[in-house]
Amino acid sequence: MAFVPLILVAVTNKYLSTAIKEWYPNGFDFNAIGLAAYTVDVAKTSAIWAVGLALIVGIIAAISFDFRRVYTGFKDGVNASIGGSLLAVMNTASEYGFGAIIAALPGFAIISHALGNTFTNPLVNGAVTTTVLAGVTGSASGGMSIALSAMADQYNAAILAMGIPPEVMHRIVAMASGGMDTLPHNGAVITLLAVTGLTHKQSYKDIFVITIIKTIAVFVAIAAFTWFGIV
Repeated sequence: MAFVPLILVAVTNKYLSTAIKEWYPNGFDFNAIGLAAYTVDVAKTSAIWAVGLALIVGIIAAISFDFRRVYTGFKDGVNASIGGSLLAVMNTASEYGFGAIIAALPGFAIISHALGNTFTNPLVNGAVTTTVLAGVTGSASGGMSIALSAMADQYNAAILAMGIPPEVMHRIVAMASGGMDTLPHNGAVITLLAVTGLTHKQSYKDIFVITIIKTIAVFVAIAAFTWFGIV
């Protein structure tokens, strides 16, 4: 029974990803619920809505299947959840702020410019640049957003010239962002260790191995696309 909520989340997310677009083909009417008009592109936000609703369905299912245990330990569970969520938010926010400060330094512009001219293949260039910037900022999303915002025009021109679909470039960059992102100062790593009660010494070897596998997979994907046109 423990897998049922997970299955429900996956199935509900898949269904709602398509259904929401069909329910609101012309956008969501905020006036109908008494709110000021606000333009929302349902096609762009439907995936977020679908995930949120699917998680709610999964939570309700998990509570329903073991209501007595949930009810008995509700207070302790809520306290632990609030403490864990605040820890994650504060760690991630502080590391993201650290990354933003690093990105504003003059030396960072030199690093990003040098990386942007290192490799001629845009997929390799994007992967290496993103993972290095993620390591410098201590944030996967930070490294990816900085790399794409700083070199978007350069990458777009390069992939168009080589006939590479933008979706492939985005997928490679997204995968590569989790490479050096898992250095010891990363917010996600700090949160993970705090929640599990482990130290860097105890667990970082395992984290490092997983990171290496994921990063190698990026270059395997690049090779597969280059040789066979698939990714």
